Amino acid sequence: MKGKASTPEEAQRIARVVASDILMYNKKKIREGILKDSLFDLISKEIEEGKHYFLSRLDSTLIDPLVYFNEALIEFLLKTNEDCKKAKWL
Repeated sequence: MKGKASTPEEAQRIARVVASDILMYNKKKIREGILKDSLFDLISKEIEEGKHYFLSRLDSTLIDPLVYFNEALIEFLLKTNEDCKKAKWL
């Protein structure tokens, strides 16, 4: 891919990579956050850094690109820890 992502498919791909990286480097913190219902407080810095990087890779013509980022976060951060039965939102 040359330049910035300009299609929804490219944006989704980048969002999944960023979310996957957040998961890979913060597994313990994420699991703890899910179990204690404080996930987004515990990894707010990582999410903001990931969001900034994600947006920097996109063409400004994409409409509502954060939808792709948020969907990828839910997919990778929550669904990969489905065994955390205490979490109210799984």
